[in-house]
Amino acid sequence: MNTRSFRITFCQLLWIPVLLVFALRATGDTPQPKASEYSPVPMEVPSGFSVAAVGDMILQHPESMRHDVAGLVPYLKSTDVTFGNFENTTFDLHSFKGHPQAESGGSWLRGSPDVPMDVKAMGFNLVSRANNHATDWGVEGMLETDHLLDAAGLVHAGTGTTQASAREARFLQTAKGRIALISAASSFTPMSRSMSPLGAAPGRPGLNAVRARRVVLVTEEQMQALRRLHDAMPKGAVFSETKIPDNELNLFDVRYRISDRSGLSFDMNQTDLRENIQNVRNAKENADFLIFSMHAHQPGNWSQDPPDFLPKLAHAVIDNGADMFIGHGPHQLRGIEIYKGKPIFYSLGNFFFHENQQFPIVADMWEQFKGDPSTMTEVQFSEERRLAMFKDDVFWESVIAVSRFANGQVSEIRLYPIDLSSLRDSQRGIPRLASPEKAQTILQRLAKLSTPFGTPIEIRDNVGIIRISSAQIGQTALPKH
Repeated sequence: MNTRSFRITFCQLLWIPVLLVFALRATGDTPQPKASEYSPVPMEVPSGFSVAAVGDMILQHPESMRHDVAGLVPYLKSTDVTFGNFENTTFDLHSFKGHPQAESGGSWLRGSPDVPMDVKAMGFNLVSRANNHATDWGVEGMLETDHLLDAAGLVHAGTGTTQASAREARFLQTAKGRIALISAASSFTPMSRSMSPLGAAPGRPGLNAVRARRVVLVTEEQMQALRRLHDAMPKGAVFSETKIPDNELNLFDVRYRISDRSGLSFDMNQTDLRENIQNVRNAKENADFLIFSMHAHQPGNWSQDPPDFLPKLAHAVIDNGADMFIGHGPHQLRGIEIYKGKPIFYSLGNFFFHENQQFPIVADMWEQFKGDPSTMTEVQFSEERRLAMFKDDVFWESVIAVSRFANGQVSEIRLYPIDLSSLRDSQRGIPRLASPEKAQTILQRLAKLSTPFGTPIEIRDNVGIIRISSAQIGQTALPKH
């Protein structure tokens, strides 16, 4: 072998590690440092820094001038940051150039164009946008809503014209530091997931998705019965997968897995997880405090417990630099955890819930819920739907959570109970401070839901108080569901 051919071969060898890295990235198996190997940038806000947080805000029209709502404003304006999940599309119906889409997040939510300014007037300055209603009215509705939020001076994250812009952190400047927000959703319509450009192919507008595939856990005996059913189906009746573990089965588009317990489990898409964690690390390098917002209806609105993937996600983002994890989606409260001195709200329920005031009702919704617009009014239809889906009191009870921080961790959380229920449609879904009796009910239930996470809630003067002990700063065990 001559010298020239040896040099070429040697140079080619030098490229092998680089090519392996790219190959690993392509397969989604890029090694990630373990939490113990990565030291995130610490929280840099001064002691006394505070965040008020609420859950879903679904408004069709402004409500800040109402007496009951005005009574909540002092709580919302008393903090450095006030956060909510803006689960809405806002535009002028008469001039809007888009359309209601063939698929929605459950209903086609729409608010008037002056809603963002009203939300700002209440004291909000930071809102999440990644949720299952982001594209009810298409990309046009999503982008118009983002434009109106910008005009109102509300910092928002979770949607964008490409996947990179949907996943990136957005920043709020405050007197006590620079605050970053990353907003993601595991509950979304298929068309709303953003995509990155590749080569000559453009990207796709949408939201920051964390895909979570549902798996039904079954016993060995149950799996044998399912396999017999699968094998007995006529050719073409079921989809056969070539790459599936021996302990799993796909039947009628449902994934089953053998387990020692029955229930539901969810597998996070590792690319979505990895890229969101990388964004957390990048954002924290440029911020003094970072909030990670997550919209997750799983396993369903009926469940008061979070899905099994959510604590894993919350712990992962905190391990990599997040200072606060705020969950929402199922329209009811879920438990609170303190992990490494950082608060995790698995769901803050509803703050505004104008679900029963979404007029006009699109034709697809009448068909979907088997209503007849020729024999019933829109109000009657909405009431029947409410009684079918959101009758229970838990959907109309929530809290405003005010967290205060000191020495790089949360020092205290105060929970102010709110009541959204009413016998009148015009007042239902609008928050007000709960009565003493209702406050006790809400806080006792939240205390029970937080017990599996090792979080005691003291109830004093109808306010829930979480004081952080040294025992709560360490890593807590994941509860069994």
